[in-house]
Amino acid sequence: MIALGCDHGGYPLMKEIIKYLDENGIAYKNFGTFSEESVDYPAYAKQVAHAVADGACEKGILVCGTGIGISIAANKVKGIRAALCGDVFSAKATREHNDANILAMGARVTGPGLALEILKAFLETPFSNDERHIRRIRQIEE
Repeated sequence: MIALGCDHGGYPLMKEIIKYLDENGIAYKNFGTFSEESVDYPAYAKQVAHAVADGACEKGILVCGTGIGISIAANKVKGIRAALCGDVFSAKATREHNDANILAMGARVTGPGLALEILKAFLETPFSNDERHIRRIRQIEE
């Protein structure tokens, strides 16, 4: 199960992400927002982050205008490794090296075609389980 969250700036891109998930039979829980009416992104970031940290959802996807604020807010939750990605290489690398559990994107920075490629890479790339990456993740969590 994938946890989804966005603010008003990320809402148009989130609609595209939801369409992709539906078309590919990927289960999700949408924490909102559900329109382009102005909202505060930390509320949605925290809901998604807690769902992932508590194990209710395996991974999360967050979208705001730039992806910056929503990723900062999510990373305040213990156990969360939210990565802001604007390219496919970074999405793969953060899964392989950091075992990132939340993908953040900026709807005003990344177009929908590229965003869906980033999403696909993030969802399909496994963590490497290399000892050096495990060690580094432990150091992050300390």
